[in-house]
Amino acid sequence: MDLALAGRRCLVTGATEGIGRATALSLAREGATLVLVARRTEALAAVAASVVAAGGTGPVTISADLTRAEDLARVARDAEAAIGPIEILVNNAGGSRPLGQDDRPEVWEEAFALNFHAARELSGHVVPAMRRARWGRIINLSGAVAAKSLNASIPAKVALIAWSRSLAAEVAPFCITVNCIAPGRINSDQILNRLHPTEESRAKFIAENIPMGRFGEPEELADLVTFLASPRAAYISGTNIPVDGAMARLAFY
Repeated sequence: MDLALAGRRCLVTGATEGIGRATALSLAREGATLVLVARRTEALAAVAASVVAAGGTGPVTISADLTRAEDLARVARDAEAAIGPIEILVNNAGGSRPLGQDDRPEVWEEAFALNFHAARELSGHVVPAMRRARWGRIINLSGAVAAKSLNASIPAKVALIAWSRSLAAEVAPFCITVNCIAPGRINSDQILNRLHPTEESRAKFIAENIPMGRFGEPEELADLVTFLASPRAAYISGTNIPVDGAMARLAFY
């Protein structure tokens, strides 16, 4: 299936591992022109090399801390200078922030900056050009809406979902779509080395929570991102789509 993404200008955040890396490769295989954003310069260079090895055009890479407003403005400015107005924005950067006994305001502020405000502000930078072009795609990686223990990222992701739905309605007359994707347990460094660092913990979580009986692969989610980015998804907007092996039917992630 030709997704008609050849030459489309895409900005992907959190692009160096897991879902972000898989998304970059998936979009590149469809011929998209990429700007990849993450904190680590060396890791960005490695992903860029993988994109080229997979047959894609060499992407522009930008190292930035997306919790800083000045970096967000720089990313938007440098991305447009490099490839032109952004047509597809994938807000993948984010991360779990378990609280434990650490309930300091700055922990909450960082969690919201990374998991909500970064997506909101980057979208604000690129939407005006999308409106003028009367075409655009914004895809936000969300997450669980509740958990069995306190985690500062979850209220931030709930805010992201609510904001995305409102933005979707506002920009729909301009042929711009806004969607969220809620990953379940997708194999990545965060899942395998931080949340479930042992085979025993993984097996226990799968048995108790995932009817499909396994963690997902980043590529299984990335291909959905790529479809939502395409013209073929023109009538899908304002959604929050779980990719979680049927885990969404349960009360908690």
